[in-house]
Amino acid sequence: MTVQNPPKPGFAKVVIGSLVGTTVEWYDFFLYGSAAALVFNKLFFPSADPLVGTLLAFTTYAIGFLARPLGGLVFGHYGDKLGRKKLLVLSLLLMGAATFAMGLLPTYATIGVAAPLLLTLLRLVQGFALGGEWGGAVLIVSEHGSAARRGFWASWPQAGAPMGNLLATAVLAVLAAVQSDEAFLSWGWRVPFLLSGVLVLIGLWIRLSVEESPVFLEAQRRAEATRQPEKAPIVSVVRHHWREVLIAMGARMAENVSYYVITAFILVYITTELEMPRSAGLNAVLIASFAHLVTIPLWGALSDRIGRRTTYLIGAVGMAAWMFAFFALLDTKSFVPMTLAVTIGLVLHGAMYGPQAAFFSELFGTKVRYSGASIGYQLASIAAGAVAPLIATALLAAYRSTLPVVLYVVAMCVITVIAVVAAKETKGTSLDRTTGERSSVTA
Repeated sequence: MTVQNPPKPGFAKVVIGSLVGTTVEWYDFFLYGSAAALVFNKLFFPSADPLVGTLLAFTTYAIGFLARPLGGLVFGHYGDKLGRKKLLVLSLLLMGAATFAMGLLPTYATIGVAAPLLLTLLRLVQGFALGGEWGGAVLIVSEHGSAARRGFWASWPQAGAPMGNLLATAVLAVLAAVQSDEAFLSWGWRVPFLLSGVLVLIGLWIRLSVEESPVFLEAQRRAEATRQPEKAPIVSVVRHHWREVLIAMGARMAENVSYYVITAFILVYITTELEMPRSAGLNAVLIASFAHLVTIPLWGALSDRIGRRTTYLIGAVGMAAWMFAFFALLDTKSFVPMTLAVTIGLVLHGAMYGPQAAFFSELFGTKVRYSGASIGYQLASIAAGAVAPLIATALLAAYRSTLPVVLYVVAMCVITVIAVVAAKETKGTSLDRTTGERSSVTA
């Protein structure tokens, strides 16, 4: 039985490389979500009813999620065969190119129906790239680090999500503050998308300097030494790890749905129902994202102490309870209560998102880890995050009430609780393995 050594001196570069890369990728992906609520509904899906235009925009937003399992499958297969690093570089290039191209797209008024079609195609490329990003980023950190503090270190790539959202929201908030609505709709919305090109170059420079996972290299060396034919990773996942995939999918439901309701649907709700300026929602998300960013590693560290399951359950149960207060605070139309609603919601989300990277990594053996973790993570995105803003907007349009939206999130929390309770505690599991054996390392 092999127990991982403490992190090497170059481990900091591995963590920073993953964090910067995931920040850029999530910046690109989240930028689309914000633009779908604020801009794309007007420029690419013009409609007499603002909610209908928003629903169409969110439909293309959801389509991006459909490509994520395919990206997870392709990147996972080659990541388990060729290594984590090569695939991480490719995912960053694909995401950056698609986002930059969005900033150059002509609108519906210029080229008609071709505009939303091209936008949808680029969204599919975004989804495909992000489908491969998450697994590689969290695994390369998990497999470099020690078992005792894996929850903490593996949570840093997770922090790239709020950092990316923070960056995207900040850029949009600044543009909203310094530009008129007319200028923003005319050309200002393109600036954040074109900025992606610069961010990708920075991310690539850092990511190319990161060493390959030592756990993967050791597994590859053993496979070459034994000269045993290897099955395709996806075949092994489907035959032997389907239970772990289902657990990962179930665990993601509350985390994924709640996040997009809190950060994306809020922009729809406050602009269409509360008739407040978009800057109010953007600024609330901006402030809350700071708290989210800080607490994700803290929740990851806590999972090293009390376990992945317990920490995850705190987030799922807490989120179900908090959703009843969430919209009540938004309905005050006061900035401080609105910010409090989003902040507490994202802190509770962090209790699920923080330990998630270590939790999912520990469910699978080395030679199927990229495939298994990515497939479970990304398949859930279709049923969860892909349709969350769409379902929430449709429920609001149908009932003109937020109660159905609250009950929708609560139902997802119930699914997550069931999945996490059904899982075994993984804290202390060695990643230098091909089976489910555990190490004696404790936090």
